[in-house]
Amino acid sequence: MTASPPSSGLPSANWFKSSYSNAANNCVEAAFLPGGLALRDSKDTSLTPLRYTTSQWAAFCDGIVSGAL
Repeated sequence: MTASPPSSGLPSANWFKSSYSNAANNCVEAAFLPGGLALRDSKDTSLTPLRYTTSQWAAFCDGIVSGAL
């Protein structure tokens, strides 16, 4: 088996976990970017992070608050 390459892009991102994360380490990490944010799986940080613009993330959050999602 070959090792996965390091996460493409975002080498200097300041990743953080929610304060609600449990001790099992099953969580998502986030990093603020200029104009948006990125999310990645904390269990496999070699995977390419998902990137969202500020407006995409706001629409997602609005959908949760309104009950649409």
